[in-house]
Amino acid sequence: MNFVEELKWRGMIHDIMPGTEEFLLKKRTSAYVGFDPTADSLHIGHMVGVMMLRHLQRAGHTPIALVGGATGMIGDPSGKSQERNLLSEETLNYYQECIKRQLSKFLDFESDAPNKALLVNNYDWMKEYSFLDFIRDIGKHITVNYMMAKDSVKKRLDQESGQGMSFTEFSYQLVQGTDYLYLYNNYGCHLQMGGSDQWGNIVTGTELIRRKTGGEAYAMTCPLITKSDGTKFGKTEAGNVWLDPAKTTPYQFYQFWLNVADDDAERFIKIFTMMSREEIESLINIHRTEPHVRHLQKRLAEELTVTVHSREDYEAAVEASQILFGKGTTESLRRMDEATFLSVFEGVPVFDLPSEIISQGVTFSDLCAVYTKIAESKGEFRRLVQGGGVSLNKEKADNVEMAINSTMLLNSKYLLVQKGKKSYYLIKVI
Repeated sequence: MNFVEELKWRGMIHDIMPGTEEFLLKKRTSAYVGFDPTADSLHIGHMVGVMMLRHLQRAGHTPIALVGGATGMIGDPSGKSQERNLLSEETLNYYQECIKRQLSKFLDFESDAPNKALLVNNYDWMKEYSFLDFIRDIGKHITVNYMMAKDSVKKRLDQESGQGMSFTEFSYQLVQGTDYLYLYNNYGCHLQMGGSDQWGNIVTGTELIRRKTGGEAYAMTCPLITKSDGTKFGKTEAGNVWLDPAKTTPYQFYQFWLNVADDDAERFIKIFTMMSREEIESLINIHRTEPHVRHLQKRLAEELTVTVHSREDYEAAVEASQILFGKGTTESLRRMDEATFLSVFEGVPVFDLPSEIISQGVTFSDLCAVYTKIAESKGEFRRLVQGGGVSLNKEKADNVEMAINSTMLLNSKYLLVQKGKKSYYLIKVI
């Protein structure tokens, strides 16, 4: 498999150093992508780099995922307007383990294959490096003029605020270059990949290797993904779309992909799945004939939810999605965990109800017309029920005097009342 050719048709190459494709076709090698451990989870903004490594492994080369324990303590100035918070070694180690678990969904770290993936932490080789050794071994090979010419540096120095950048951040490209040199010497790594904003840092590494060893080192970057409407990819009103289900539920994750625009779906299915060119082109043609069916979005959401979470999580997310369109049942509500349940009914009016009212006994009518404002009056509520317009926990209600008890509670604390086709209300027992 021609790795570069594969990435090209998928729209995953922004810049590539001359000779990279020929080198990769000539011999097996290893390549790396760096991930700053600034949280205990990756988010979907990291996934282009992850997919590059996945395709690399499929092409027979060895993928190296570098967790930037050392660079994470500094902060990369690329695309940033402020320095980031510095993290403790203990926190960085914990973040590294979390990230490896997530990468394991995409990369083979465990098999006996000669190109099984590697996870390394640059803190392991940087922590013993003295400042004098660093400026002697690394600093003298790269000029200040060379470093100042990088866009990431120029943008920070040209800011009107006059804030500038610290020496710590200025030295970032040297530290990243040291990573590439270390991996070149110790793991036979001849290629570094990353987002297009990393081009300057990556090229510094290739220059350092050339000057110190005279060896061959290459660079490749992927585009920074944006949405067709110009808004930032991977961001929602709630913030980043994380791979960790505790931060972004599988239902929310599934919904993000299901709701992307048609133009984005055509790009994203090439970038974020391993589907073949023929399968993708066929699916795009089908989608264009009946875009209202959202063939691309459904397949994209399925592929990614199954990969990042599981087949069971995907099926639960589909089932949860159907609830708002009238296909749910009491049983499907009871199968949902609380986080997914709240995700599905996010934005729905919520009424708090003291638990004593349930334990003392309350009728459905009093619950909805006295203790909450779901109905304006008991008379109105009775008319709604008689007209078949009210459901409790997705079951049609036919008795306004029905006794409400604790066995009806979903996740031991919620009641879901539906009025008409689209009006939902949550009652939370506290």
